[in-house]
Amino acid sequence: MLNSGRRRLLTALLQAQKQLCEPRRDMRLVQFQAPHLAGPHLGLESGSGGGIIDLNAFDPTLPTTMTQFLEQGEASLSVARRALAAQLPLLPRSGVTFLAPVTRPDKVVCVGLNYVDHCKEQNVPVPKEPIIFSKFASSIVGPYDEILLPPESQEVDWEVELAVVIGKKGKHIQATDAMAHVAGFTVAHDVSARDWQVRRNGKQWLLGKTFDTFCPLGPALVTKDSVADPHNLKICCRVNGEVVQSSNTNQMVFKTEQLIAWVSQFVTLYPGDVFLTGTPPGVGMFRKPPVFLKKGDEVQCEIEELGVIINNVV
Repeated sequence: MLNSGRRRLLTALLQAQKQLCEPRRDMRLVQFQAPHLAGPHLGLESGSGGGIIDLNAFDPTLPTTMTQFLEQGEASLSVARRALAAQLPLLPRSGVTFLAPVTRPDKVVCVGLNYVDHCKEQNVPVPKEPIIFSKFASSIVGPYDEILLPPESQEVDWEVELAVVIGKKGKHIQATDAMAHVAGFTVAHDVSARDWQVRRNGKQWLLGKTFDTFCPLGPALVTKDSVADPHNLKICCRVNGEVVQSSNTNQMVFKTEQLIAWVSQFVTLYPGDVFLTGTPPGVGMFRKPPVFLKKGDEVQCEIEELGVIINNVV
């Protein structure tokens, strides 16, 4: 007969083997609308590109916005985990309209020159401290919404970025504690009007970055426990099918933990706050000659494990 210690060891090994054999069920939180539903709902994307589980139908007591969902912390996440495990019927993807996974956050924090290879592209030194700017929340649109070319700009450019979504309030957060404040990650497109960013408005970046529709996000907020390593993900941007940016998040100068520690010195971070963590090389303004977006273009921003957002330029 096995003694109790050997029995525990055997049980643990069998459980580990079972987990390895079971398909991984990533948590991919979305906000969506559908014709038969009143107002926005929260849901779970069944794998990248899959159908949608309606979380508010599963539990009508859940909030209907992502920010409120994140504010409830573990209580809401545990409901989402139960829904994910329940093998519920799916709404077909074609029957829903995806919203940005986070809408109207308290703040959208952006980071400039945060990829080593992007700094080399411009022949500028790698920053010694994070370069922080912002976009207004009104610039956020959904993962498949249109990008509106403003008549005020002739130099609208693309930038694929890894976005970090805050899940827990904090101030003066230590880098070692920072991931405890992260809900998850999503794909962002930091659309940029270069004429306003680099020549107008006293060379302050804000106006060039924050025209309406200049921050597509999505398709899902992938929770941090569903991402193997956010700082080792392939990241790319395609314009009309042509790859224009291709890199890896391992090129980031300041990682998620450092950015949260740095920014939280100055401001309180709240659930739903979004960090855009910088873009790799290949943007239009540094091409020879420069190339900018035009009416009819299709931009695809894709990050490994997170998904792809597709926005047409109008």
